[in-house]
Amino acid sequence: MNDKDQTPENRLRRELPAERPAPSGPAAAPDGPAAEKTPEEAPRTAPEKAPDAAEAPEQKRPEQSDLTGRQRLVKGIWPPRVTRAQLIVAVLLFGLGFGLAVQVASNSNSDSALRGARQEDLVRILDELDDRTQRLEDEKQGLQKQRDELENSSDQAEEARKQTVEKEKQLGILAGTVAAQGPGITMTIEDTKGSVQADMLLDAIQELRAAGAEAIQVNDVRVVAGTYLTDSGKSVSVDGNKINAPYRFKVIGKPEDLEPALNIPGGVVQTLEKEQATVTVERSGKIVVDALRAAKRPDYARSSS
Repeated sequence: MNDKDQTPENRLRRELPAERPAPSGPAAAPDGPAAEKTPEEAPRTAPEKAPDAAEAPEQKRPEQSDLTGRQRLVKGIWPPRVTRAQLIVAVLLFGLGFGLAVQVASNSNSDSALRGARQEDLVRILDELDDRTQRLEDEKQGLQKQRDELENSSDQAEEARKQTVEKEKQLGILAGTVAAQGPGITMTIEDTKGSVQADMLLDAIQELRAAGAEAIQVNDVRVVAGTYLTDSGKSVSVDGNKINAPYRFKVIGKPEDLEPALNIPGGVVQTLEKEQATVTVERSGKIVVDALRAAKRPDYARSSS
């Protein structure tokens, strides 16, 4: 061993591990004396992998920047992460929306007939409503007149008896216990295919009552406030009495109000014609309603006067 090997610097290099080769490229240290490391600097430069680890995130940033805003949004919401609470809220909102949709659809269906009606039909419907209002106003005035007559009559007892007799006749007509006659209409429904059902005839009765019918007779059965209709095979039963087609309605009332009420758009006549039934309505100056009902005495109710 010569004296040159005995120097402290050479003895230290033999004890340290072999130096790593310098990295190539831009990151390589420049040549020259500045590249040599002193023994005091060796421990500080040992972790040479740290810069490479710091560069890893910087290499992924360009890949993320390539995504558009819409793609990042889709990536964030799909696949969906649904919790139980969110699922319950979604079901409740769906039920609420479905209920609102059904309500709106039902209202739209009820108004569809009027939206598609012609101007003449709308005018006729408006006239019918005005006639109903006028009838109610006339009834109100008649009741007020009776009250005034009772209050101002010198013989109030006699006037009361007269009004009682007149009221009894009116109630007898409504109850079907007495025959009636007067102007009105006759409606005949021909049903060769048996497609007319009880609810359709009930709609006709209700429409006639709303138009001011005072007495109604279907075939040989008197229609009153408590009348009910049921299906009986291909025919209809009225208050338990089976009737067959053709169904003939005899109605006492103002013909100018009764006939238009049946012929309004989407009304009784159009509904029956959709079922391939034939409907004819005839006005008459004298209609006789002679089908009677037995007066039924109540079991428990008694007059309080």
